[in-house]
Parts: sequence; C-alpha cells; structure tokens
Amino acid sequence: MKIKMYDLVGAENNRAFSPYCWRIRMALAHKQLEVETIPWHFTEKEAIAFSGQEKVPVIVDGDQVVFDSWNIANYLEKTYPNQPSLFGCSQAKSQVLFIKNWDEKVLIPALLPMLIYNVFEHIDAKDKTYFRETREQKLGKTLEEFKDVKQSQIDNFRTILSPLRETLNQQPFLAGEKPKFADYIIFARFQFARSISPIKFLETNDPVNMWREKMLDLFNGLARQNLGYN
Repeated sequence: MKIKMYDLVGAENNRAFSPYCWRIRMALAHKQLEVETIPWHFTEKEAIAFSGQEKVPVIVDGDQVVFDSWNIANYLEKTYPNQPSLFGCSQAKSQVLFIKNWDEKVLIPALLPMLIYNVFEHIDAKDKTYFRETREQKLGKTLEEFKDVKQSQIDNFRTILSPLRETLNQQPFLAGEKPKFADYIIFARFQFARSISPIKFLETNDPVNMWREKMLDLFNGLARQNLGYN
C-alpha cells in the first residue's frame, strides 16, 4: 500500500514549494517507499483536519497519521528499519537535529524575506487573500515591501552559507559520502527557492551550488522535475 502524502503546491499542482514537504519527499525516495502525493493548498484545512492540525506535510501510512517533517522522518526510520537509513546512527541523528535547528533559526530569517512575495505570486488565486492577511499580520509589513530584493541581502545569505561551503569542500554531501536526511533538510530550503524565485542565490562554481545540482539529480531527478527556475 502506498503512503499518502499531502504536499503544498502553488497555482500548478507540479509546483510543490514547501521546504518541509520537500524534506519528506526526498526522505520517502531515500527509503525507497511508494508514495502518492496529494496536492494541497493553504486554504484546504478541511482536507487534513483528520490529522488534528492545519499544516503539511501529513502522511497517511495504513492506519497511521503523522505530521511535522521531523516527526515523519523519525517515524519512517523506526517503521522501516530495513530500508536505507535516513540518519545512519543515533549519534548522527543528534547532529542532524543541529542541522535542522540551524536551518530553521539561521537560514529561514535570511532567505524568507527574499521569497515571501514570490510565494504570493505563485500560489493559487483562492489562497491569496488568506496568505496576504496572515503573513502581513505576522510580519507587520505589506507583501509589496518585500518585493524588491537587494544585492546586500543575497550577499549576506551567501556569507551565512560558509559552514556548508567549507563542509562541502571536504566531502561530497553533508552526511558524508552519501546523502542522508541532513542533506535533505538543507536542500529542501534551496528547492523552495528554486520553485518560486528566479533569483540566482548561488554562483555557478560555489561548492554549495555543485552539491545542489547533485541533489537535484537524485532519485531520477525527482526535484528537478518539479516546476521551477534554474
């Protein structure tokens, strides 16, 4: 039986852009598990009401319902121990937790202001009022105030990536010789940007960009097939 996964999409069903959903799409492919992705929009709260909350990703595996990308990754690792490991070992899992927190506390604040207006441009018409009202209330600014991205913002983001750059100068993936969930966490953030923004956040010869290209090719180009920019 295929695992069902509710996946946030834009105006087109093949423009999946949630970084948290991309973590799990890559994790499911890594685990070699069959999945049925169900396109989901911001205002379709009723469709996932059975999960007891209002955000994706949500997976349904038989009679099991799991939400939150970290919880889902741990569920997949525990439930399918004979499939390729997402973490490698318990010690590595602790290190991946640091990567998760670094992504959410450092990368998001630097990247999201440059992408928030692009999200608004690419979501379905029925989601636009909801998105504008909720984001403007949270951010204290109009979406249009985020429209013009400054080069200094891009430069700052590239500087923040220094730890990734140094790591990828010494090994092919963040997890070592082969990609694991640490890679999927960070890659998902770049896939979010690629799905909705034409901005070139990485120089071509940047080790982070070369790693990103390898990630795009994984699993028969799963992420590359998603509608987006280069």
